[in-house]
Amino acid sequence: MAKYLISFPSAAMVVPADKLEAVGGDARAVIDEAKAAGVYVFGGGIDEAVPPLLVSADGTFSAGGYPWAPPLTGGFTVLELPSREEAIGWAARLAQACRCCQELRVFGFDPAS
Repeated sequence: MAKYLISFPSAAMVVPADKLEAVGGDARAVIDEAKAAGVYVFGGGIDEAVPPLLVSADGTFSAGGYPWAPPLTGGFTVLELPSREEAIGWAARLAQACRCCQELRVFGFDPAS
């Protein structure tokens, strides 16, 4: 089985303030279903109130991420699933719950992990 990253950037979720509670409830319901199905690995959202640090190999660090890359924001879920087709199905359920499209990526297998 492969691990799939299902994610969206913050700017993709354009939801009126009065609908945010419903979106949160719907998203948690899908996550609860993934947990019950035994496919949930982990998930969460980037805490955008805490700025990133760029840490070098020598341990020095500076404020911010890669200057050439767009900022990493939004939410993500990692599921372990037997097929890409099942991953697409879960991504569609999360897209419906979050009211925004989701990006789907597969993690490369690392036998040491």
